[in-house]
Amino acid sequence: MDISSLKVGQRARVVHLHASQPAEQRLMALGLMPGVIVRLARVAPLGDPIAIEFRGQCVSMRKREAGVVEVEPLG
Repeated sequence: MDISSLKVGQRARVVHLHASQPAEQRLMALGLMPGVIVRLARVAPLGDPIAIEFRGQCVSMRKREAGVVEVEPLG
């Protein structure tokens, strides 16, 4: 499942990041890598963009960009 499939407030662990585009590579530069715990913080009223929190920072991204980040929901 990807990050955009989470519910607001739900936490998950990053399993895989398909970073082929510069925007996705920037996420890796910010520290979004396999093993990192993320939380879906907010979703815009029309559903795009979304905001995720990880490692003490909040990052906003489009759903297209979020689709490249595979996560595993935490209990």
